[in-house]
Amino acid sequence: MDFKTGTFEFTTTVDGDEVTTTFERTNDIEVDYFKGRQDSSTVKWINDCEYILKRINPKSRAEEKPIHIKILTTTNSSYTFEFNTVGDAKKLRGTAIKKH
Repeated sequence: MDFKTGTFEFTTTVDGDEVTTTFERTNDIEVDYFKGRQDSSTVKWINDCEYILKRINPKSRAEEKPIHIKILTTTNSSYTFEFNTVGDAKKLRGTAIKKH
């Protein structure tokens, strides 16, 4: 399955609450929908498994920093990924599920 484009869901725990982000990705743009808010980022693929997200309209200094995402494993409908702010050694993991 192609994970470069499509609609995906990512669920994580923030302050003890489970929250879900939905995002739509084309070859060069990703639009995230989270808690009624929409954010757009450019997508630059480094290779088939790694890409950089950079917010188009950052609202803070933290949002100006690009995010590096590396796909680690895939299944028929999901992928597990590692991500971090470029320049930050701390990496987080998550799983995105492709919606059909």
